Amino acid sequence: MGLIAAKIEPTAKEEIVGGLTQALAETSVTTMKAQNFHWNVTGMAFGPLHELFQEIYEDHFEGQDTLAERIKQFDVHAEGRYSVFLERSAVEEHDGRTDAKTMIEVMLKDQETLSATLSALAEVADQHGDYATNDLATARIEAHDKFAWMLRAHLKTTAA
Repeated sequence: MGLIAAKIEPTAKEEIVGGLTQALAETSVTTMKAQNFHWNVTGMAFGPLHELFQEIYEDHFEGQDTLAERIKQFDVHAEGRYSVFLERSAVEEHDGRTDAKTMIEVMLKDQETLSATLSALAEVADQHGDYATNDLATARIEAHDKFAWMLRAHLKTTAA
């Protein structure tokens, strides 16, 4: 167990690991959804959306690993079953049978959900002096907020 993780009270540890596990579940579901959209997107914006969805799932795959490794630093089992992720996640899976605009809207909502989940985690970590988890959450928030911005830009129909 890491130096900071060892000093955190058991109830705080449970709260922090709970937030990490929630973020891991939602990130995992969103990773697969982004890959599904990458495979199935069609239409006039195929090229840029195909690339954007790939960028999202590659980023999120790395994010999953970072979140799981932080859980392990608390000497706790990191869940890896997709069925458990689906039960826990506020993000829902999608069959990918929809138009590009709906894919963008769905993925935008997911990015906003992930940002909110990680914001709550950052606050909890900060309250308990767990600056490593706070930094991890803040970095993930930045990634999700950037993807949300990029997705929002695809939905604009006129120049501002």
